[in-house]
Amino acid sequence: MIALDLALQRGEFALELTLTSPARALALFGHSGCGKTSTLLAIAGLLRPRCGRISIGGTLLFDSAAHVDVPPARRGLGVVFQEARLFPHLNVRENLRYGAPRAATAGTFDDVVQLLELAALLRRRPGQLSGGQARRVAIGRALLRQPHALLLDEPLANLHREARAEVLAHLLALKRQFGLTTILVSHQPDEVTALADQVARIEDGRLVALEGIDAFKAAVAIPAMPLDAPGVRATG
Repeated sequence: MIALDLALQRGEFALELTLTSPARALALFGHSGCGKTSTLLAIAGLLRPRCGRISIGGTLLFDSAAHVDVPPARRGLGVVFQEARLFPHLNVRENLRYGAPRAATAGTFDDVVQLLELAALLRRRPGQLSGGQARRVAIGRALLRQPHALLLDEPLANLHREARAEVLAHLLALKRQFGLTTILVSHQPDEVTALADQVARIEDGRLVALEGIDAFKAAVAIPAMPLDAPGVRATG
């Protein structure tokens, strides 16, 4: 269960958002500047709401009335930003292992590497990776933290057509295999319909609709997702 009731201020922009969703994968959808990334940062603990309450999967992360504000590192969340934010001085293997709990097993590492097809990249540095490869490494690093939930901020942004389809296919496989609670930020309708189970449409810092995928498709024009790009296996 994803339960959000928060108010925050960033300069002149005010966000007030209340929703409760049972979805395994919830998309925060809207135009740039509507407040969806601010919401994600508040969930991650990187932006403190003025007041409110945040609970994910029954775990209370923030409650201004009860004076609860769990530090970001203790929230049990895997966060993937628009930029991969890999350490340039570490190779892919080292980036993946960074921040992973000591109890993480070799089998878990191997499973993530196989799922995201990273085996051939483990010795490369970030400067030797394409945009799509770097994004996959960032997703793998977030998974290896063994999070209770995954937060994705525009995971397909700024990728060319083939890389976008490639990363999408891996995210779909991740959704099937791990079944993690996922909160996705996007302004791309096709991305939302491919990855989410429910959509929170946000405009000017306010929730305008919380709806299933069929209702979302009826409300928003959906362009075709390029799943047939060369070298990409369509799944589903």
